[in-house]
Amino acid sequence: MAPTQRTEPELVPAVGAEALVGILVVDDQLVFRQVAREVIDATPEFEILGEAGSGPHAIAATDELCPDLVLLDVRMPGMDGIETAGRLTAAHPEVVVVLISIDEPQYMPDEVASSGAAELVRKQDFGPALLRRVWQAHGRAPEA
Repeated sequence: MAPTQRTEPELVPAVGAEALVGILVVDDQLVFRQVAREVIDATPEFEILGEAGSGPHAIAATDELCPDLVLLDVRMPGMDGIETAGRLTAAHPEVVVVLISIDEPQYMPDEVASSGAAELVRKQDFGPALLRRVWQAHGRAPEA
């Protein structure tokens, strides 16, 4: 069987011990994915499961990796984060989807409110405290 050819590196599986909250980071900008990885790695209760660079790759990664939390950029070429959030929450209602954007919330399209995402956060506010706050507000207790 021939290996699957991919046009972009949509999945970057993480290596490491199990954590309470597994995260998929979705952004078309590699720089933000790297920053998010550093923040998540510095936050003990969380583990990055993988990364995706587009909406379709986010859907495939969610199917494959079963994250607890998806951090999803609003503005991406092709399938944007709003459409992706709607598809993810319909297919995986157990996953907490959080939209992220560099733009202020008041400048976001009206569809953000009906996307199924739990929350919209600014990229410039993203850090360990925000990650914990979002999970406490929208996450579920770990299964025993």
